[in-house]
Amino acid sequence: MLDARRAAASAARLVAWHRDPTVVQALRSAAAASIAYVIALRISPEAAPLTAPLTALLVVQVTLYATLKTGVRRVNAVVAGVLVAIAFSAVVGLSWWSLALVIVASLGVGHLVRADEFVAEVAISAMLVLGVTAHGTLAWVRVVETLIGAAVGLAFNLVLAPPVWVDQAAGSIEELARRVRQLLLRMGEQAAGRTAHHEAAERLHEARRLDHDIARVDEDLRQAEDSLRLNPRVREGLLNRVVLRTGLDTLEICTVVLRVLARSLTDLAREREPEPLFSRETGAVIERLLSEVADAVVSFSVLVTSSASTNAESAEDRLAAELRQATATRNRLAEMLLAEIRREPRQWQLQGAVLAEVDRIIDEMDTEHRSRRLLEELDRHTREQRERRPRLTGLRDRLPRRGNRGTRGTRSR
Repeated sequence: MLDARRAAASAARLVAWHRDPTVVQALRSAAAASIAYVIALRISPEAAPLTAPLTALLVVQVTLYATLKTGVRRVNAVVAGVLVAIAFSAVVGLSWWSLALVIVASLGVGHLVRADEFVAEVAISAMLVLGVTAHGTLAWVRVVETLIGAAVGLAFNLVLAPPVWVDQAAGSIEELARRVRQLLLRMGEQAAGRTAHHEAAERLHEARRLDHDIARVDEDLRQAEDSLRLNPRVREGLLNRVVLRTGLDTLEICTVVLRVLARSLTDLAREREPEPLFSRETGAVIERLLSEVADAVVSFSVLVTSSASTNAESAEDRLAAELRQATATRNRLAEMLLAEIRREPRQWQLQGAVLAEVDRIIDEMDTEHRSRRLLEELDRHTREQRERRPRLTGLRDRLPRRGNRGTRGTRSR
């Protein structure tokens, strides 16, 4: 039994390693560079045509969309640099001042041709061509090798479709939701008992550190969004991108509100120390409320990352039930806080702020609110696409369509 578990764990690690973006990027880049070098050896007159594998190495990215974008910009940069070198070589030779002029001119041309991150490549290409005698021959060779590398990198992703990184982004969103849940549970425990100011301040620092988690999840989601663009294995890339993006936006708003809630509890702990934040009965209801909201946050993350409509339906039903329960507990808490404030009006603003902040989190995760947000985002993307490509959009609208799927499923496999 133990050996079977170890074998299963090893297999799981192997699958995870195979799907890791860093590993996939390294293997794809190495294979594309090797193929480009072999082709360049047969075409280029140079003994070691390293420009071709270098271009393929830089062009091949994890996603097809990034490959197309990077390939065009890099070819654009190299050709621009070669043309600048040819123009300078007809007038001046290589010296310290001509080299400086070439670099300045190349960087300026790079911005004009919109080479973006490959602006420096314009100057590098110009310097390499200017530094030899046979300018025309080297210029032609460098352009050919660059085209070979770019073509191999593009063909590599067209033939071997890159993976879709939605699962990784979905896992990051769910992990963020679990961290929010743990923080809500700890804050509820403190609200139910005697909490020192420094302990409440620690929860505030934890809430602030969630900003770094949001940034990491956003990076994973951007990669997933790129992997959905122009990918032949994905049928509803726009829908998947919008569902995940709006889900992350909602969680980001919840973390901001959670930080404000932690601030309110910290201020309340400072004002009431060494007394408890709330009475025993009120604190118990707050603990229960934050626990219910914490469970709803996790259910929300499951909903926006569900892989099939049936799973999404059950996740939505579970989320709706948890939000109804949280709303009922919230109403009970409002009555208890009102009675407590009437007896002792000290710090009533902070106690009322706790209720208002919980209301905001519940409202952000409401299923009707989410549906409206999805429709708004889909309409906005469609409107922007029509404005950018009116002819292409009109042609696609005239083509027959298959039946539309719901807005529930997100993962593409």
